[in-house]
Amino acid sequence: MNTIAKKQRTYIPQNLAVKWENLSPIFEELQNRTINSAIELEQWLRDKSELEAALEEDFAWRYIKMSCDTANEQLVKDFQYFATEIEPKIAPIANELNKKLVENEYVDELDQQKYFVYLRAVRKALELFREENIPLFTELQVKQQQYQGVTGAMSVEINGQEYTLEQASNFLKDTDRSVRQHAWETIQKRRLVDKDQLNILFDELVKLRNQVALNAGFENYRDYMFQALGRFDYTPKDCYDFAAAIEKEIVPILKEQAEKRKEALNLAALKPWDMEVSTTGKPALKPFQNGEDLIDKSIACFDKIDSSLGEKLAFMKANQLFDVESRKGKAPGGYNYPLAETGAPFIFMNSANSLRDLTTMVHEGGHAIHTFLTANLALNDFKHCPSEVAELASMSMELISMDQWSVYFDKEEDLIRAKKEQLADVLKTLPWVAVIDQFQHWIYTNPEHNAADREEAFKQIYTRFGAGFVDWTDFEQQFGNVWQKQLHLFEVPFYYIEYAIAQLGAIAVWKNYKENPQKGLQQYLAALALGYTKPMNEIYETAGIKFDFSADYIKELADFVKEELEKLG
Repeated sequence: MNTIAKKQRTYIPQNLAVKWENLSPIFEELQNRTINSAIELEQWLRDKSELEAALEEDFAWRYIKMSCDTANEQLVKDFQYFATEIEPKIAPIANELNKKLVENEYVDELDQQKYFVYLRAVRKALELFREENIPLFTELQVKQQQYQGVTGAMSVEINGQEYTLEQASNFLKDTDRSVRQHAWETIQKRRLVDKDQLNILFDELVKLRNQVALNAGFENYRDYMFQALGRFDYTPKDCYDFAAAIEKEIVPILKEQAEKRKEALNLAALKPWDMEVSTTGKPALKPFQNGEDLIDKSIACFDKIDSSLGEKLAFMKANQLFDVESRKGKAPGGYNYPLAETGAPFIFMNSANSLRDLTTMVHEGGHAIHTFLTANLALNDFKHCPSEVAELASMSMELISMDQWSVYFDKEEDLIRAKKEQLADVLKTLPWVAVIDQFQHWIYTNPEHNAADREEAFKQIYTRFGAGFVDWTDFEQQFGNVWQKQLHLFEVPFYYIEYAIAQLGAIAVWKNYKENPQKGLQQYLAALALGYTKPMNEIYETAGIKFDFSADYIKELADFVKEELEKLG
C-alpha cells in the first residue's frame, strides 16, 4: 500500500490531457447516448462520474500547487485556466446532463434508497441553474483566489527576523507581556496595510454574489446559498436561534474563564495579546520539532487509536501528500483536499510548531480518514458530503485523538495542559462561529452596505458574543478589522455555521467514545463511510448521536465539556 495509483479508467482515456478540445467529445457522447434500461442508466452515471472525478483531481492539483506557492505566476495561470476556460464550458453541459438524468424514463427504476440523496441534489441544482450566472461564477473563482495572493505575501519583522503571520503569532504565547504586545501590534499593523485592498475585493465579491442570487430569482444571496448548499435540514431562523442559545449558554462560561485568566495573570484588564499565553506562567507547549516530526507523531497517534488509521496517514507520507510548514508566499490556513481519482487526500497547513498546529493536523487527519473511507463509493457525487458531515469527521478526531496525545508530550503535566487548552478551544469555537455566521447573514441581507457599515456591523455582532473577552480600548481600528483574517468570508461564503453544528456532534461522538472506545470509534467510522448516500440526520444517527443544535442540547454538551475540564484539575 505504499505507492499511489489512480483508479483504472474504463470510460475516458487513461492519459486524457485536460483541454477543452479533448473534453468536448466525451461530454457530447454522454449527452447523446441512448439509454434503454435502468442498467444502462446506471452505467451512464458511472461513466459520467469517472469523467467528473478526473476533472476534480486535475483542478485539485492546480489549487494545491497554487496555494503552496502563491507567488508563482505560472501556477496561478494554470489555476485560472481551469477556472476561466474549462469550468464555464462544463457548467451548461452539466446542467443538460442533469436534465437528461431526471427526464429519463428509467430514473424511477433506480434503487431509490441508494440514489435518493443524489437525485434530490440534482433536482435542486436544476432548479438553481441560470445560464447568465456562469460568467459570474468564473469571475468569483478568479477574484476569490486574490485573497490568497494578498494574505500569502504578508510577513513581519520581529527582533530583526522575518516571520509569516502564523510564525509571528507564536510570540503571543510568550510569558513576557511586552513581547506579546509588540508581536500583536506588529501583526495588526501589517494586516491594516492591506485593509483597504481587501475591503475593495470584498465589496466586489458581495456585489457579484448578490447578482447571482437575483438572477436565480432570490431576494438575497443568503436565501440562495441555503438552497445551493443543500441545507434541507435547517433554516435561517434556526441559525438565529442557535446564535441566541450560544449567547445564553456558552458566552457566560467563557466570560467566567476570562475572569479567571485575568486573576491568574494578575492584570487589571485583558488585552488582545493576553489570550494565548498560558496562565501557568510556563512557556508555550512545543508538541513537535518541525514538519516531519509533526507528521511522524501524528501517524503514531492515529496508529494508537486504530492501526488502520495510522496506515492511511503513513501512506500519505510515503506519497508526499503533505505540505505542513509555514513559509512566505504560501497561502494561509489549512485544508484536506480529496483527490477524487486517487482516493487519497492532500493535507496543506501552516505549522509554526504550536499546539494549535497539532490540533490542525488531527483535524485535517479526520478529513483525510473520511476521504479514504469514501474512496470506493459507486459515484463521485456520493463522496461530496455536506460540511455538517465533513466537519463532524474532523472535529470528532480532534477529541478522539486526545487520549493518544502522549506521543507528542513526554511529560504528564504538558499532556494535561494540552488537553485543557483543547477543551477550552472547543467551547471558544462556538461563539466565534456564531459571530462569523451572523455577520454573513447581515452582509448578504444588506448587500448595499459599504465598508464602514460592514465594520460597524461586525463590531456589534462580535461584542454580542464577548469580542474575544478582551478590552479593545485604543484599538478600535484593529477591532473592526478582525473579520478580514477569516478566509471563509472571502473564499467559501456561508460555510461556517457547519463548524458549530459539527462541534456539538463531535462532543457527542467523543462522549460515546469515552464511554465505550471500541463501539464509539466503530459508529464514527461507519457514519463516515456512508459519504453522502443518506440524509444528514441518518448519518448522525449512524454515528450514535443526534442532529440537534437546540439550546438544551448545547447546554447538555457544554456541561459535559466543563466536567471533563474539571477532571483535568
